[in-house]
Amino acid sequence: MATEANNPINMNSMSSSLQRTGQWVFSQDIPTDVVVEVGEANFSLHKFMLVAKSNYIRKLIMESKDIDVTRIDISDIPGGPEMFEKAAKFCYGVNFEITVQNVAALHCAAEFLQMTDKYCDNNLAGRTQDFLSQVALSSLSGAVVVLKSCEILLPISRDLGIVRRCVDVVGAKACNEAMFPCRTPPNWWTEELCILDVDFFTDVVASMKQRGLKPSSLASAIITYTERSLRDLVRDHSGRGVKFSDPENNDSEERSQQRDLVESIVSLLPSDKGLFPINFLCSLLRCVVFLEASLASKNELEKRISVVLEHVTVDDLLIPSFTYDGERLLDLDSVRRIISTFVEKEKNVGVFNGGDFNKGLCSASLQRVARTVDSYLAEIATYGELTISKFNAIANLVQKSARKSDDDLYRAIDIFLKAHPNLDEIEREKVCSSMDPLKLSYEARLHASQNKRLPVNIVLHALYYDQLKLRSGVEDKEGAVVVVPEAVATRGQVKADASLAKENEALRSELMKMKMYVSDLQKSGAAGASSSNAPPSNKKSSKSTFFSSVSKKLGKLNPFRHGSKDTSNIDEDLAGVDITKPRRRRFSIS
Repeated sequence: MATEANNPINMNSMSSSLQRTGQWVFSQDIPTDVVVEVGEANFSLHKFMLVAKSNYIRKLIMESKDIDVTRIDISDIPGGPEMFEKAAKFCYGVNFEITVQNVAALHCAAEFLQMTDKYCDNNLAGRTQDFLSQVALSSLSGAVVVLKSCEILLPISRDLGIVRRCVDVVGAKACNEAMFPCRTPPNWWTEELCILDVDFFTDVVASMKQRGLKPSSLASAIITYTERSLRDLVRDHSGRGVKFSDPENNDSEERSQQRDLVESIVSLLPSDKGLFPINFLCSLLRCVVFLEASLASKNELEKRISVVLEHVTVDDLLIPSFTYDGERLLDLDSVRRIISTFVEKEKNVGVFNGGDFNKGLCSASLQRVARTVDSYLAEIATYGELTISKFNAIANLVQKSARKSDDDLYRAIDIFLKAHPNLDEIEREKVCSSMDPLKLSYEARLHASQNKRLPVNIVLHALYYDQLKLRSGVEDKEGAVVVVPEAVATRGQVKADASLAKENEALRSELMKMKMYVSDLQKSGAAGASSSNAPPSNKKSSKSTFFSSVSKKLGKLNPFRHGSKDTSNIDEDLAGVDITKPRRRRFSIS
């Protein structure tokens, strides 16, 4: 028996149906002799008019134990009171309209009442069958509407083959439109499919696959369907959309439907690479995480994103990282697995091609991913829920040799330290452990040398590195153009902080003066040696005393003295420094 939930009754419609029925029934001038109950609706009719067309009603009356049957209950008729009213009208010879919206329900009701040509010529089932073939299923739009109407007629609509016929017609006509468009826009047919339930949509996709439709056309249909069906979940690719379901009520019917929907969509994705936009995949992953969908769906999307990670932007990568209110971190583990999968793939490719991944031979794609990861860290660094271990875990996923410069990573670290001001010295050292101070640009080292948020050892690394260059008289090859480096910029800033730029310029000026002074000393080396016994002037004594003091202090703070830091990179950066040339210790600044 059909329940009221499956066949909802509109009371206004039922009342009007009863009123209309009364008008054409009582016009027969013959007293009614049977009441047909359909849910809460009662129809007073004539037995002889019904049994002439309906074998089902005839058997109910004949097989009844009561000799004089006055009441029949057929509440389980498909389509409810509205469809029974039309069937009864047909029995009485009253005209009514068959449309693409009601033909499926009317056909199911006719089959249920056994109103076929077997019992009466030109019966209702035959009429509805002809309408389906000649009108409703003659166009894509009509077939989609009929298929949509079958959703509330299951399982009888599937048992009668209406669903199968509609799916075949929709699949065939959609393929034809995809390959030979006859309307504009060319993908108008994808919009037509969006009204279908996900189960019927899945059947249509399977039908189109079977007919050999190109994967790109299938992907277009899936994207359109997803964006319409999960509009409030995927429409905003910034990660700050409007949530459509309540995350606190994970077992709600609405949330459960959304979860089933997104899992079904993921299962439909063609296996071909590059069919779906990256932000679509990331948005779909966010839906999976937000709705707590199956682990298989999450793994599938993470795998697809990792394949094209080199083309992912920071905004794309942020999508699965935030909740819909955009205020807190949601699932960094997904991002970490995506990056890890990509790096592992690059490692395997490098070994396969005869390269040595562990010796710093990194591909261009891995270097692009490294820049994206550093920019991603800078974006999420301000969130309080981001722990040091999670920050370092993501930063260390990409090997250090993939970064030609650590400026972007330094920027992310600086933002993290600024957003977490209560860290002690040891914790700040842990944050900076993923960065190599010797790979900072000249401007970044200048900034680091005055950055009070950095631990002392990082500041000393920056100072000592520049000191080695100054001591040998080697000019900085990175150029002397004064710019505001990206490492100094903070998120959302259009211009660098004026006071910080002023401090950097002052420090740079002092360092340039020191280099010029050392260069002058080297040029006058011979003359200085001949006059070394002469008593120095007060001015030179003052400068010697100043540089000797600086030399002693920095020498004591040498971070490389006890082997506490890997200095293998110094040899590369100090190429051309003559370390065998004897120096006048009196004028050394180290």
